[in-house]
Amino acid sequence: MSCQHLVCAQCAHPVIEGRCPLCRANRERMHNHGFAGLSPALIALLLVVLLFATLALRHLGGL
Repeated sequence: MSCQHLVCAQCAHPVIEGRCPLCRANRERMHNHGFAGLSPALIALLLVVLLFATLALRHLGGL
Protein backbone atom coordinates (compact mmCIF):
# COMPACT_ATOMS: atom_id res chain seq x y z
CA MET A 1 0.00 0.00 0.00
CA SER A 2 1.14 3.51 -0.74
CA CYS A 3 0.37 6.72 1.11
CA GLN A 4 0.21 8.73 -2.13
CA HIS A 5 -3.58 8.50 -2.36
CA LEU A 6 -4.46 8.55 1.35
CA VAL A 7 -6.06 11.61 2.93
CA CYS A 8 -5.42 12.39 6.60
CA ALA A 9 -8.50 12.42 8.84
CA GLN A 10 -6.96 15.08 11.05
CA CYS A 11 -5.80 17.75 8.58
CA ALA A 12 -7.63 16.61 5.38
CA HIS A 13 -4.45 16.83 3.27
CA PRO A 14 -2.62 14.02 1.48
CA VAL A 15 -0.61 11.88 3.91
CA ILE A 16 2.39 11.98 1.57
CA GLU A 17 2.79 15.71 2.30
CA GLY A 18 3.16 15.11 6.05
CA ARG A 19 1.57 18.39 7.14
CA CYS A 20 0.52 17.29 10.64
CA PRO A 21 2.12 14.96 13.24
CA LEU A 22 -0.39 12.20 12.43
CA CYS A 23 0.46 12.39 8.71
CA ARG A 24 4.18 12.24 9.40
CA ALA A 25 3.80 9.29 11.80
CA ASN A 26 1.66 7.28 9.39
CA ARG A 27 3.88 8.09 6.42
CA GLU A 28 6.93 6.93 8.41
CA ARG A 29 5.14 3.76 9.55
CA MET A 30 4.10 2.88 6.00
CA HIS A 31 7.59 3.40 4.56
CA ASN A 32 9.46 1.36 7.20
CA HIS A 33 8.99 -2.25 6.16
CA GLY A 34 11.04 -5.28 6.94
CA PHE A 35 13.07 -6.42 9.91
CA ALA A 36 15.45 -3.95 11.59
CA GLY A 37 14.90 -1.41 8.81
CA LEU A 38 15.96 -3.83 6.06
CA SER A 39 13.85 -4.26 2.95
CA PRO A 40 12.15 -7.65 2.43
CA ALA A 41 14.22 -8.20 -0.74
CA LEU A 42 17.46 -7.71 1.17
CA ILE A 43 16.32 -10.10 3.90
CA ALA A 44 15.49 -12.73 1.26
CA LEU A 45 18.90 -12.25 -0.35
CA LEU A 46 20.63 -12.68 3.01
CA LEU A 47 18.70 -15.88 3.65
CA VAL A 48 19.71 -17.29 0.24
CA VAL A 49 23.37 -16.42 0.89
CA LEU A 50 23.15 -18.07 4.31
CA LEU A 51 21.63 -21.19 2.75
CA PHE A 52 24.42 -21.44 0.15
CA ALA A 53 27.09 -20.84 2.79
CA THR A 54 25.61 -23.60 4.94
CA LEU A 55 25.51 -26.01 2.00
CA ALA A 56 29.11 -25.16 1.06
CA LEU A 57 30.32 -25.76 4.61
CA ARG A 58 28.49 -29.08 4.79
CA HIS A 59 30.00 -30.14 1.47
CA LEU A 60 33.53 -29.11 2.44
CA GLY A 61 33.21 -30.58 5.91
CA GLY A 62 31.96 -33.92 4.62
CA LEU A 63 28.94 -33.99 6.93
